[in-house]
Parts: sequence; C-alpha cells; structure tokens
Amino acid sequence: MKELTCIVCPRGCSLKIDENMNVTGNFCPRGAKYAVSELTHPMRSLTSSVRVINRENTVVSVKTSGNIPKEKMFELMEHINTLKVQAPVNIGDIVSHNPLGLDVDIIITKKLD
Repeated sequence: MKELTCIVCPRGCSLKIDENMNVTGNFCPRGAKYAVSELTHPMRSLTSSVRVINRENTVVSVKTSGNIPKEKMFELMEHINTLKVQAPVNIGDIVSHNPLGLDVDIIITKKLD
C-alpha cells in the first residue's frame, strides 16, 4: 500500500493505492488518475532560468511547455544550463524546441525589454 497527497487541486486528498492500483481517499476522479500516473510514469513541469547575454548579471525565467518524465529532469537541466538568450524577449518565446526529443519546448515566462 502506497500513500500520496494529491496535488491536482488545493484540496490535497490523502490517497492510498494498493498493489492492484485501486485508489481510495480521492474526492474526485482526477485524484485517482493522478495516483496511478504518479506510480506508473511520474511527470513534472520544469522551471528554471537562462542567462541573458547582452545584460550583465541577468537571467530570465523559463519553463517547459508541458510535462516531462520525472527521470529526465536532470538531463534537461543540463541542457537548459547551456542556453543563452539575447534581450529583448517576450513571454512565450521559444528558447529551445523539442530538447532531448521530449516533445516540449523551453519557453520564456517573463518579458524583458
């Protein structure tokens, strides 16, 4: 029996999952889906920052455009750490398209003039 706290909504249901993937403690169906996904193939979004090359000591925030497998987070961070942008940048600008073949983009999350 595994125990998790659901993070799909602010309710934070205490979930219990048995070896047959039966979920209890969830208030809604999303909690059960989250629990099974978390035990079989956990996914995460990733946020970080990228250096701005034409501004001294400046970085701009970025994130993945979707979720990635949890086990790929460190490998993707290594890739993100090599990226650089030049200001100006806008929210939604793509810094890296489909890194590591993960079917997501690294996108800017803050406007920088």
